[in-house]
Amino acid sequence: MSARPSLLYVSDLGYRAAGRPRYCDEDVFLSSRLRADFDIAVCHPLDAAALLDRFDAAVVRNTGPVLHYQDEYDAFRAQALAQGARVYNPLDGRADMAGKRYLLDLTASGHQVIPTVDRLHDLGLLPAAEQYAVKPKAGADSIGLRFVSRDALEGLAYGDVLVQPRVDFRYEVSFYFVDDAFQYALYAPDPERRWALEPYTPTEADLVFARTFVDWNTLDHGIQRVDACRTRDGGLLLVELEDLNPYLSLDLVDDRTRDTFVTALTDSLRRFLATGH
Repeated sequence: MSARPSLLYVSDLGYRAAGRPRYCDEDVFLSSRLRADFDIAVCHPLDAAALLDRFDAAVVRNTGPVLHYQDEYDAFRAQALAQGARVYNPLDGRADMAGKRYLLDLTASGHQVIPTVDRLHDLGLLPAAEQYAVKPKAGADSIGLRFVSRDALEGLAYGDVLVQPRVDFRYEVSFYFVDDAFQYALYAPDPERRWALEPYTPTEADLVFARTFVDWNTLDHGIQRVDACRTRDGGLLLVELEDLNPYLSLDLVDDRTRDTFVTALTDSLRRFLATGH
């Protein structure tokens, strides 16, 4: 590794994300700030495999849902693992990086998660609800999400979908971590506007909740976003644990929080490069 490490910064600068019209700005900002400590080249996710062996590490950021280029992403993963290439976040994440099955595992282990099943004969494990969410196991950005009645659940084609009760929640809240260190939290006070986010001051109980899932994931390095919903009774339930390419909404935090995040990310990348895994 050179004295000044080189990073292949993987981002789809042209991706249009619902509710986030300037999706690319986050990566323009982050890559420009990381340039103070690393040699940086930004590339599209479809070009990453061809360039992987030219850099000390690849940093996978806002690449859009990989289901839009699943074969190419699978080939990139296979090549990185075969070469022993450094990829950040590391490729051994147990959450969204590996698909949505973790929601089933967390349900079975009694974690505070929206109850989730994927088999017809497990429907009885779900609480009664007026509607149920049906989502693809390989879904992202609400692609393929639909809501159906209890009666419609009997006729679903099970195997590639998850079923959850539709939760009547007060708001959604996201907790952002670098490695195991909490950075900031944002919430959407209007349940109908997921990405209309505002700063949120978490309680100690909130942070204990969020850290439970970061600890469960056992990633030594990387950025994670813990998405949860606040139920009508005041509790929190996990919606998603994003450990592949979590959007960070850095434009919605103050300058000090943004600078602290950049410092934490820089330090994490240096530790990651030093350990080699």
